[in-house]
Amino acid sequence: MPVAVFHMIAGAPQPVAPYSHAVESDGWVFLTGQIPNNPEDDLMPLPEGIEAQTRRVLDNLTLVLGGLGLGLDVVVSVRVFLTHFGQDYAAMNAVYASYFPPDRRPARTCIGVTDLARGARIEIDCIARRP
Repeated sequence: MPVAVFHMIAGAPQPVAPYSHAVESDGWVFLTGQIPNNPEDDLMPLPEGIEAQTRRVLDNLTLVLGGLGLGLDVVVSVRVFLTHFGQDYAAMNAVYASYFPPDRRPARTCIGVTDLARGARIEIDCIARRP
């Protein structure tokens, strides 16, 4: 049985709870959900609006993946959590789509939730697979 490796990535956002940035086992990489906190200054307010928050979250996921020598091109599954689903879904999708080529979009689930850490409007987690 493969041994799990627990990763904390230098330069990635500070965790807002007790978790690892990613856990890897047998080539599978499970990334903890990221919220739009600033990796350079955790005390900064979250960005305003769903577009800015979506970009920050995807950039945070890219930082974690980059710390493992990976990129968004190896992401196979994504879960998006939105606190204002009806209001933010279309705008989030427009930003999200710009991060993945049309022929390489991961499987995805998008879920409306009542609340997220630090009052974020969005959180995204994902699963990646090493080539």
